[in-house]
Amino acid sequence: MVTRQLVQPEQFRFKDDGIFPNSVLPLLVYRHALTADGHDPASLLEERFADNDWCNSWRNGVYSFAHYHSTTHEILGVYCGAATLKVGGERGRNLDVQSGDVIVIPAGVAHQKLDASSDFAVVGAYPDGRDWDLLRGRPGERPEADRKIAALPIPDNDPIYGAEGPLRQVWEAI
Repeated sequence: MVTRQLVQPEQFRFKDDGIFPNSVLPLLVYRHALTADGHDPASLLEERFADNDWCNSWRNGVYSFAHYHSTTHEILGVYCGAATLKVGGERGRNLDVQSGDVIVIPAGVAHQKLDASSDFAVVGAYPDGRDWDLLRGRPGERPEADRKIAALPIPDNDPIYGAEGPLRQVWEAI
């Protein structure tokens, strides 16, 4: 795995839209942050994330329906292909991602896949290996989901750069 020079993440903020809580913490996109120089780029991403205590990883795509997590923040490392994701709910934004991009999604931020290349694939993981839930913005999910989101700590490590990476600096400044 080759890490390019420190990549400052793009930041996107989404307000509560009445359906999805979204977050005061910005969604972070590290463009072209990681490139695989081996035959198994997914394993290399899993190792990098685990080295920074983002564990409980999985490989797949992204659900095509809007959803969010209340029990953890999430990282998506794109290791193959490209996609357009909708983030922040219906009034959010479309986000084009491609191999090498890493997306950190704060708990509460809605996300879904709108379109993707046939080879699109990601590694997902969670800080401290937290367990995730799957919420869709349905009646009755809140305020319990809001309470869980508010109780989550900021991760100790940036998933790519560790303790000195930009994630803590950006999120703690909020």
